[in-house]
Amino acid sequence: MSESLVAVVMPTVGRASLAPALAPLVGRLPVVVVDDRPGEPAPLEVPAGVTVVHGGGRGPAAARNAGWRASRATWIAFLDDDVLPPPNWVEALHGDLARCAADVGGSQGRLVVPLPAGRRPTDWERSTAGLESAVWATADLAYRRAALLSVGGFDERFPRAYREDADLGLRVEEAGWRIVRGDRHVHHPVRPAHWTQSIRSQRGNADDVLMRAVHGRRWRARAHVPPGRRRWHLATTAALAVAAAGAARGDKRTAVTAGLGWLALTADLTARRVAPGPRTPAEVGTMTVTSVALPVAAVRWWLSGWVRLPALLRQGGPAP
Repeated sequence: MSESLVAVVMPTVGRASLAPALAPLVGRLPVVVVDDRPGEPAPLEVPAGVTVVHGGGRGPAAARNAGWRASRATWIAFLDDDVLPPPNWVEALHGDLARCAADVGGSQGRLVVPLPAGRRPTDWERSTAGLESAVWATADLAYRRAALLSVGGFDERFPRAYREDADLGLRVEEAGWRIVRGDRHVHHPVRPAHWTQSIRSQRGNADDVLMRAVHGRRWRARAHVPPGRRRWHLATTAALAVAAAGAARGDKRTAVTAGLGWLALTADLTARRVAPGPRTPAEVGTMTVTSVALPVAAVRWWLSGWVRLPALLRQGGPAP
């Protein structure tokens, strides 16, 4: 691809949202779509003029690396394949980048998550809406190519769309660059999700272990990530384990005491998740069932992160 001021890199797994995400961009600036479907899938249907490269199904960090390395543009604007840029997004992007001083390595766009009118948002909708206040979210973030080169791009040890953007933002700032907020925005609709999505999302706990190893114990504060509920999940899971062990050895007192503790912690988590939501029977049922499994899933993935950490550290991160 020839050199230009800015190019868009958009990883995709072939979702139907790809076409509307591309529509306001095609023919107005270079676009690289990274096909991150595993194996040898059928070719993507993209408009003429869009460059397609293959990410190999190794996750968004590797896909974005493949995309920006396929371009020679001065700025690489990363967009997700489920956002909707408004018609003036290209002009707004150029305006944001024109105002960037020489020490600015990144320009973050604003994410607008449309929520349903007339009712409170569900747990999944609130989770998606959290993107509006996220820092360094690559759903819309333009990085200077020189900044990406200075830190070696995304760390491909992060296999999910989770923490790979916070890790990059921390390393870019540590390298002496600034990341600023621009005036542009994109809409980020709430995509459909299975009722077990909150449990599946707990896989990100494994990536938190790598973040701590790479960036230290205070990485959350430095990356502007709010504290989680891991201590409560550990307490809940421990109470469940003690209750099960007590029951297995016939220790009724221990089983009942620990079981009541588990029940109280689980009820508290359920109430906290139900209270801000629409409180429909379906939502209350989903929150009740998933709140039983969620702490165990969180602890399971957190422990798996510690198990795989030595191998990841031996592998090493991106080199400038």
